This record gives sequence, C-alpha cells and structure tokens, in this order.
Amino acid sequence: MGLQDSGSSTPLSSTTTLSSPGSPRPEKIAETIQNSPFNNPRNQASTLIEYIASRPETSSYVYVYDVAEQVGFGTLTKEWAKTANDTAKVIDLQTRAGAGLSLVGRLSQGTSLDAVKGTVLTAYTTPSGLAQMAPSFPYLPAASSTTRLIVQVPAVTPIGETLTLSPTLSPLASVWSILPDNVAVLLSSTPQQAADFAALSYTVSNSHIIHLFDHHSTSREIGHSIAPLSASVKETSTIRDAVKQAGYEFFEYHGDKAAATVVVLLNGPLALTLKAAVSVKDIGLGVVIVNVFRPWDEADIQSAIPSSATTVHVLDDVPNSVTQGSLYVDVFGALWNATPKRSVKSHRVTVSQTQNFIISAGAFLRFIDKITDIEIPDVSTASIKKVLLFSVPRSPLAAFPTFLEELFLNKSGILSRLLTDHDVFSKPGGITANRLLISRNSAANIPIPVALPLDPNSTGHSDFLGILDQNLLKTHSLLKHAKAGSTVVVVTSWTTAELLATISEDVKSLILERNLSVYTIDAKGIASNLVGALGPTHDAVQNLLLELVFLRLYLGSSATEGTVLQLARLSFDTDVEGIPLSKFNAHAWSNLQVVDIPPQDETVFATIPTDPPVLKEFEVNAIAVETAEGKTVVNGARLSSWHDAAKHLLFPSVFTPLQGESSQRNPALRPEIPDTTFLVTCTVNKRLTPLEYDRNVFHLEFDTSGTGLKYAIGEALGVHGWNDAQEVLDFCEWYGVNPDRLITIPVPTDDSKVHTRTVLQALQQQIDLFGRPPKSFYTDLAEYATGDVDRYALRFIGSPEGSSTFKKLSEKDTITFADVLKKYKSAKPGIERLCELIGDIKPRHYSIASAQSVVGDRVDLLVVTVDWLNPDGTPRYGQCTRYLAGLKVGQKVTVSIKPSVMKLPPNPKQPLIMAGLGTGAAPFRAFLQHLAWLASKGEEVGPVYYYFGSRYQGAEYLYGEEIEAFILDGIITRAGLAFSRDGPKKVYIQHKMLEDSEALAKMLHDDEGVFYLCGPHGLCRCV
Repeated sequence: MGLQDSGSSTPLSSTTTLSSPGSPRPEKIAETIQNSPFNNPRNQASTLIEYIASRPETSSYVYVYDVAEQVGFGTLTKEWAKTANDTAKVIDLQTRAGAGLSLVGRLSQGTSLDAVKGTVLTAYTTPSGLAQMAPSFPYLPAASSTTRLIVQVPAVTPIGETLTLSPTLSPLASVWSILPDNVAVLLSSTPQQAADFAALSYTVSNSHIIHLFDHHSTSREIGHSIAPLSASVKETSTIRDAVKQAGYEFFEYHGDKAAATVVVLLNGPLALTLKAAVSVKDIGLGVVIVNVFRPWDEADIQSAIPSSATTVHVLDDVPNSVTQGSLYVDVFGALWNATPKRSVKSHRVTVSQTQNFIISAGAFLRFIDKITDIEIPDVSTASIKKVLLFSVPRSPLAAFPTFLEELFLNKSGILSRLLTDHDVFSKPGGITANRLLISRNSAANIPIPVALPLDPNSTGHSDFLGILDQNLLKTHSLLKHAKAGSTVVVVTSWTTAELLATISEDVKSLILERNLSVYTIDAKGIASNLVGALGPTHDAVQNLLLELVFLRLYLGSSATEGTVLQLARLSFDTDVEGIPLSKFNAHAWSNLQVVDIPPQDETVFATIPTDPPVLKEFEVNAIAVETAEGKTVVNGARLSSWHDAAKHLLFPSVFTPLQGESSQRNPALRPEIPDTTFLVTCTVNKRLTPLEYDRNVFHLEFDTSGTGLKYAIGEALGVHGWNDAQEVLDFCEWYGVNPDRLITIPVPTDDSKVHTRTVLQALQQQIDLFGRPPKSFYTDLAEYATGDVDRYALRFIGSPEGSSTFKKLSEKDTITFADVLKKYKSAKPGIERLCELIGDIKPRHYSIASAQSVVGDRVDLLVVTVDWLNPDGTPRYGQCTRYLAGLKVGQKVTVSIKPSVMKLPPNPKQPLIMAGLGTGAAPFRAFLQHLAWLASKGEEVGPVYYYFGSRYQGAEYLYGEEIEAFILDGIITRAGLAFSRDGPKKVYIQHKMLEDSEALAKMLHDDEGVFYLCGPHGLCRCV
C-alpha cells in the first residue's frame, strides 16, 4: 500500500501492532532524536524525560530501578544504551529496603575516579520505590556542580487487588519529613512542564533533585508538541533561580484574586482539574498549586495566598485517614503566626479517595464543593470531541487508535491527544482502552482521565465509541461509556440478529434510553473480498476501512464522499494495491450496518439468555512499551505473549521467562563474577591427617540441594573465598578507613554496573588485598605517592630495570598488596580507587572428589592447607585454603563449576590407569565411585590400576579405607601404593609403575587404555 511519508511511527501490520500505540518504537524515536526530539507531537513527555536524563552530558550513570520499568519508564533508556553511543551508562537495580545506598556510596566524595572527573547520577524510580530509597538520603554528600543526584519519579502507583494504577503520592507521606535540606522536590503536571522540570533539574548545582511527574496520564499522552527548555535557563547554583529562569514559580495561584477560601495541593492531575474549574469564572475560590515542595519557602506561600483569604484548605495524599500530611504541617507553620490570621484545615486524601476522584466523573470537584461550601462548576469539555476505542493487543486493529491520531496531528489549530492503557487482569491476553481527545488548543491541559473517565458507574462521556473486537461485548461492560445521542461502532462478523442475541437486555435498554446510534462493520470480511488472504496488506486494509467509517460518522451531515476521500488521501495514496481509494470507501459505506433495537415489549424473548454473564469493568493496571526488536514490555516484563502479562504483574520478581542457560546464573551472590555461581552449604569439614602432623589435609562436603548445581566426573569446583576478617580489620585501622563505610565499586566484567558494599565486605569478600601484586600495580600506585622516595621506588620496581627487584619481592619475599602499601606509606589512594587498583580475588579451583551419580545433591573436596614462612619469619597462608579450613558446618560458600579435560572414556570397559599424588587423589575418588555405581547396576567395567603416593601411610593414606574397599570389591584391579618416608629407601609411584611396566604398556598400546595423572605440578614432572 502507498502510505505517504507523514513521519508516523504507527506500523500497520499485525506483527507490529502489539505495542501500546502511546509508546512509539525505540528505533523510530531514535530516528527523530538524531535531529531533535522536541516539537514533535509523536513523542511523549515521558520519552523526552528519558532522553534528557540519559544524555552523557547530563548524567554519568542512569540507575533504572525495577519499579520504574514496571510502570513503563526506563525501558527506552535501556534500549538506547544498547544501540546508541550517545547515551549515559545504564545500571539495573532492584528495589528493596535501603535501595538508595548504592547512590550514596557512588557519590562518596574523594574516593573514586568518578569523584575526580565528576559524577551526576540519575535514578528512575516510583513513589513506592522512592519511599524505600529516601531513608538513605540524609547520608548523601553535599551537592556540587560535579557531584549530585537527580531522581526522576513517574508518579504512578499500583493499588488494590488488581494493582490498578493510581496517581496517588501516598507512599511518600512518611518521606517528606526526613528529606535533608540539600534535596529539592519538584512536581510537574503538564507535558511541557514535565519536560522543563526534568531539564532544569540538571542545571542546579547546590541541590540534589527529586522530580515527580504525572505518569498516570499527561506524560504518556501523544499529541503535545513540547518545546525544549528555554535558552534563558543557565547553569545556576540554586533551585529558585532555575525555576524562575524557566518561567515557573514555587507556588502557582489560580482563581478569584479576592478569594476568601483557598485550596492548597501538590501539583498533579487533580491540581490541573481544579485549576481548570476555577478558571471558568470567579466564584470566591482560589487554588495554590505547589510546584516546589522542598525547599519549603514560608515567605513564598504567604505571598501566594491573597490577603482576602480567611480559610485555607490543605490536601495531602496519605495512606490512611490517621496519617498527618506534611503539606498541612508546612502550610500551618507558615500561616499560624502570619497576618492576617487564617483558619488552616487539613484534608487527608486516602488512596481509595484519589482513585475515586480519577475514575468517577466530577467526584473531585464535588469533594471540593463539600469541604469549601462553594459550588464548583464542572470542567467544560463541550468543545472536545471524545473518542473511546476498546481493542485487544496483537489484533490487526490494535494500531488503529494511533493511526487515527495521526490523521489529526498536523491539523493547524487542532490538538489531538491519545492516551493508551491496558487491563491484563479482566481478560486473558489483555484489553486495551485508547482515549483520543480532539479539541482546540485551549483545552490542552484538561487531563484525559478527567475529560473521558472510565467510570464503572458511567452515565456516558464518549462521542464516538469503537469496539474493535466483537468478543469484548461478551465479557466487558463497555457501551455505558457512550454518552446520550452518540455513535457506537462495533467491528464484527456477526449479523445484526446475532449481535442482538449476544448482548443482554440491560445493554439493549441502555442503547434505547441513551438513543445511541449503533453500527456494525465486518472489516475483516470486506478486506478478504478486496485483497484476499490474511497478511500485512489485509491488516492495513482493515485499518483503512475503519478510518473511512470513522470519517463518515465523525463529519456527520457534511460527510460527502468527496470530503471523506479528501481527508483519507492525507494518509493514503489514490490507490492501494492497485485498488482505487474510492472503491474502499464505497465498500465501507455500503457495508456499514445500522443496528435497530426493537422496543422492549417487542423483544423476542427466545433470544434472551436465561442466565446472562456478569460483565466486567475495565481497570488500568498495565503500561506497555515496545522495544526496537519488536518485543513487548508490559510493566517491565518482556512477554512471550500477552497471556503472561497478569502473571508478571502479580509476581514480577518470580515469573520471568527463561532466556537460555544464562538465566540460571545468580548474580546476586557475587555480581562482579562472570561465572554461573551457586550458594552451597558446608556440611562436613573433617581433618584427615593427625593433629600433630605438619600438613593439614582435610575433606569437605557441601550440600547443593535446591541450587541447580550439576557437575560431571573430573570437573573442578571454583571456590570464591574470603580474606581473613581480623586481618582486614587490622588493615582498615592502619589505613585509616572506617570498615562500616559504604563504597561503590564497578563490576569488572561490565563497567555499566556497580555494586555497593561496606569497606569490610569489599576487602574481605571481593578485593585480593593479600594477593601478590603484578608489576603494573607498582607503577599505578606511584601516582598516589606524596613522598618522592616512595614514588621513585615504586616507579623503579614497575619499570623494566626493576625486574630483579620485583622478582625478589614477589617470589622470595612473597609480598602482598597490603605489604606494598605498608612499605610505601605515602602512597594512599582513596579506598574505592585502591579496590580498583588491586582487583578481585580469583576463584581457586579444586578437583571434585565425588561423583554426582553416587552422592546426589552433594559435592566433595580434598584440600591441603598451604602455609609457609617468608625470609623474615612471618607466617604466610594460602588465601583460599585458609578460608576453607576455617569453614564451619552450616556456613554458606559461593562456588562455580570449571569444566575439565579429565573425563572417563565413553566405553567403561576400557582399561584405566590412575596416578594420584597427595590431594591429586581427589578426582580418582570420583572415578572410582562412579565405576562402583556402574558395577552395582550389573555393567561390566574394565581393569583399573590405581597408583597413589604420599609421605607416610599412617598420616597421609588419603581415603585409605575406601581404597581398600574398592580393592576388595574388584573395582581396583591393582593398587600401587608408594609412601616415600616409611622405609629406609624412598619409594615413589613411578617406581611402582615401573614394576607394572609390561602390563601398563599392553593396556595403553593394545587395549586402548587411558592414563591419568593428578597432583602438584613439580612432582608430576617426575612421574
């Protein structure tokens, strides 16, 4: 088909119509952003806020908390970060108690590289998420031109059993009073104001900023041409200067200039509604809208309220009626001792009240009428044409609302605004409501939910009601949203008789009582007749036919064929797939059927269902965004189908579709580790050598139940060990750093991610403080040395000329990172930078000493403690063996699996020769366990020659009892045991193997035998 280039982002094929039309595809947005995202009515305010916040010149990092993406905010930022180079680094975080600690740690002064080059952090969260973050904000460092935090908060909160989305700010009732003085709070309501406040947040240098914007409706509307922030707004130090330069005030006053009664409330959709009501005429009522809640300015609020006012009513969003609102406390404190005296009254607006105000027509103004005793005129919407369209996701007509919106976008003097919402609970697969308002620009700021509420007790508000899926008539109560005398179009394949047989008598009565004009059209059937088989063209033709029908009914008596075709050609060429547009129009008009409802007394009672189903109500509980890959993201969850949406909504942290093997990884255990990690439990830690023996060889067992850990014969277990806690505390005391202080460390495998820990946690669990430094560490550390001697010495060791000195320090003195710092005391980088310089503890790998086929949910290790004395007599310990030796039963350990080339041959009859030195016996224990298991099942196994060597049989015959049992059971055919210190002559396993040389040669050469050798590297070379 020949769609003309209008800049539309609305796809027409069934494969691309599954997203919310109000959420343009990211690649389309990216195209417009390359030029300018502003002054484009196809871009939502929320999209612009994400764009502003994610620019690298405004933010160093963008933290996208899960709760923000669950309400459709942050997905685009993440998409841009994947596909574009001009986007700040993005970090995903989960919301939980103390969620703000990551931000506090990241902004810590004078410790990280970011503090040197400047760190402006942006966080995306919701009111509920902000409530969990705010207790950390008193610990924020002072804001500066290079270091500060901006929190962009889409003001929408899931409430009730069906998690209906509400604009309530009640989760923040306990937050306002604990915010420190260096945190400013901005509230916006209109799309232009939301974009302006988002932009000016980055111009203020002496405050951290929290910006709350109306994401329940206005910021998600399509149709507003939003201008960039005025060039007059410059980088400034104060929030007052920035707000003033942008053309706004801390407190807006609207209504009667000589009002005796004033209502004060925070900015948002209800404030916009009241503003529109009092702007009609002077009724003795004034409204003060709070744009800047923090810092609170008593002088400003006093001057904003006219001197004529005697009574001030303050509205606070609160979780329950017994919670005192902070706005009332602030207003009361500002006015109680001011002249003239006023009566200040508190009104606590609960969550259920807010929801009632939003969905019930006129409910909020009636509430204001009641508390002020002033008759409030209804907000006039007579000049607005209201279109309400119900559809289902992923249907051919799902994109029709955006398609229709496009028709009006470029009309001079006309403002068309589209808001798309979803209900994923009341119908499997979901149901979509699109509200389109067409008006003169003067009606731009009336919130769509106010002008066209989805009221369960609706008396009718839409001028045009479209039901784009016939089955919705069976499940949902939709026709009640049509106002008296309006038009209803049902897209259906039913005949008029079938339609009448489907709808209930109550619905028929409503149609008659409201004198609704009901039409049906079989768009699918007509498209099949005109263009044939199903497909993208078929879907596009259905949308075309429905637009032609809409134009005819919208234009009313002036709807001539020529007029309709003239408007249609704004979107289409004169022919589509070789078929003239006039032919489509003729078919649309001729197939548009009028539904005549017979009077009630003439109704054929045989068609009345004996037990009509209870029709459901539409509730807004989901926001959808479509990614560049065409994936639908509903409330932050990427769906394989819309049927999953309700599950994701109810269980966002549990119901996540698998994405291959990588989904098994648990990054929460150690986020800096790229391996798949598991948290296992120590159940046995048993020393195998006598206490008086100079070697501590010990056996460990770990319970793996519920972890999903699987391993094969011969694989190794990677142990992510910890440093000794007391040594770390001693180092902290020497270094002069508080071990309980929070720091933020980049994840080495992904520089877009960070994690926050205390100094003690970082140095004990992650940083290789007592490991051996490479040459590069000396060079890097030299840059932080304040003493000339230290600086030159470090540079020398790190240079090619200092190789012999470095070798002595590393191999003979076995010097550690901590030793280097203590030796060159003037080199003291900040603790975060020190962590980056040292790097992470590497996992130590140990051959697994068990066969999972035998032990099940368990993994065994055989370990020897590594310890020695350095030249000055200081004891040294192997970091990980020391950690493992000290494990207590019940202690958790983070582990990973490392594949190995040491595997059993595919044929169990092949001869096996195993040579183990000391703890090198570990994998052979697993081999023997598995062979014994095969034999117990009646399978034939080949001959096994087992060679083992250690110093003393009485002290180091490791797993001796098990070996003897395997010999008795015939699993081991021959055992060559060599204990080098037991006799007058030292005997090693190579001597035992030499005794069997003829048999071994035959096994290897003639019988396809396999030889395995495991043990310390130096000793293995002798074998």
